[in-house]
Amino acid sequence: MSIYLIPFISAFIGWFTNWIAIKMLFHPREPKKLGFITLQGIFPKRQRQFAEKLGKLVADELLSFDDIHNKLTDPEKIKSIIPVVEDHLEHFLRVKLPDAMPVLSMFIGDSTIKQIKDVLVKELDTLFPIMIDKYLQNTREDLDLERIVTEKVSNFSSDKLEQILQGIMAREFRFVEIIGGVLGFVIGLMQLLMTNPF
Repeated sequence: MSIYLIPFISAFIGWFTNWIAIKMLFHPREPKKLGFITLQGIFPKRQRQFAEKLGKLVADELLSFDDIHNKLTDPEKIKSIIPVVEDHLEHFLRVKLPDAMPVLSMFIGDSTIKQIKDVLVKELDTLFPIMIDKYLQNTREDLDLERIVTEKVSNFSSDKLEQILQGIMAREFRFVEIIGGVLGFVIGLMQLLMTNPF
């Protein structure tokens, strides 16, 4: 009767070896010496290389400095903040300026306020793209996305890295374990049929 357990034992071995293989992606976190062999999980061992590749991928393929620059200097985006500027100027000319310079406010009426505001808004509409462009050029080094991503991922704790990857790939890892069990069962069944065809 025990011969009929072969497929189930093979299924367990297939599942267990795949489960161990997945665990070995992350464990042991620190190098462990076993005689002549040093064991360490693949991700902890290669975390720096993984971080560098991810940083390069983000900077080259996903989000470059030029992408950020283009988004922030897009004329349509700049136009969308003009109403906020107009409201602020209105408040400044009608409330803050009279408080700060009461004598000057006596000579400024509604039509003058409107003219000043229109001139300033038009000037700011031209000035904003130049200011944003200059600001971004000055911060280009600080916005080195490849370096930022590489440093962040390199500094993740092994627990955090495992948590992130498990969160992303939990279903795939489970599928690999199940496939190991299924393949083990099929191989065990074939062994059973070859040794005991009837």
